[in-house]
Amino acid sequence: MLALALGGFGIGTTEFVTMGLLPDIARAMNVSEPTAGHAVSAYALGVVIGAPVLAALCARVSRKKLLIALMVAFTLGNVATVLAPTFHTLVLARFVSGLPHGAYFGVASLAAATLAPVGQRAKAVAAVMLGLSAANVVGVPAATWLGQHLGWRDAYVVVAVIGLATVAALIRYVPELTGITMTNPVTELGALRRPQVLLTLLVGAIGFGGMFAVYTYITTTLTSVAGMSAALVPVVLMLFGVGMVVGNIVGGVLADRGVDRAIYASMIGMAVILAVFVAAAHNPYTAAIGAFLVGATGASLAPGLQTRLMDVAHEAQTLAAALNHAALNIANAAGAWLGGAVIAAGLGYTAPAMVGAGLAVVGVLLFAITVAVARRDARLVAAAALVA
Repeated sequence: MLALALGGFGIGTTEFVTMGLLPDIARAMNVSEPTAGHAVSAYALGVVIGAPVLAALCARVSRKKLLIALMVAFTLGNVATVLAPTFHTLVLARFVSGLPHGAYFGVASLAAATLAPVGQRAKAVAAVMLGLSAANVVGVPAATWLGQHLGWRDAYVVVAVIGLATVAALIRYVPELTGITMTNPVTELGALRRPQVLLTLLVGAIGFGGMFAVYTYITTTLTSVAGMSAALVPVVLMLFGVGMVVGNIVGGVLADRGVDRAIYASMIGMAVILAVFVAAAHNPYTAAIGAFLVGATGASLAPGLQTRLMDVAHEAQTLAAALNHAALNIANAAGAWLGGAVIAAGLGYTAPAMVGAGLAVVGVLLFAITVAVARRDARLVAAAALVA
């Protein structure tokens, strides 16, 4: 579990550190901050494309070998980021870095769920996701500080080192995972024909966007709106990460008690906190508390969505689990883009929080529809069985 979580730690660091260093990257590459946000969207697009393609094409590959190969590719993508000479090559490198993200988390989550005791699947999935959350407590603040003081490229050197350490840990500590049933590309792609899979993915793609709309531009929000010094930004990023750790643990516990209820609670909480953050962002103390709560409500959603997708995908669990991270990174790309759009329109750095609250509300409504469709289908199946 620790070896699997270490990969999540590296992935979480590279995904979120770009947001903390966005002003530095913009200055170094001589572009505006909203334009620099395209590097965030490029990574997210890599996840969206890589998750289904790699999960389907590699369906017959040993799960341990696949995990190692994905982490090697991830490490090479971050090395390319360090060496990128122009903004366009940086965007391309971020895209390549994102390709293994979803497939890695999909396979790692399925491995954890397979090895977990009965009734503790969501907790096991949350344990893997804990690496991503912990990255926001240690990895992202440390890499952000390093990037601010030594240069933004050094942050990605750290990520590449974490990637190499993960490869070594996977080789040494992860078993062969023979308990996971091998499938084939056709079977895995069958997940895309299941309405419940598609609807759950849509919930994540829209409902999760609010957290990223705020977090992408959090550095300038804290300095320009809340009046914090740049030196305190890594501290708030750490608070955001602590919130993610707390939310991830709570989300796993809630999901084991009732997946649908856990998803409702997380998204409603996210909508409320994001709306409150519009006002809270104007004070350094309330902005810091708000960042913690945004991280907590956002992270609490992930274990429930991941577990629900594995439940409704049946034999296509690997692709479904990977697609969860594709959906969350569609939310990442959309949140970053929408946040940049309202800022560029002159609405200010608190506007992304209001956009995010709206996205969370839409996510709640979509999930209500998803649950209603599932109940209707269950009634139809029961009625057909009765007739038979």
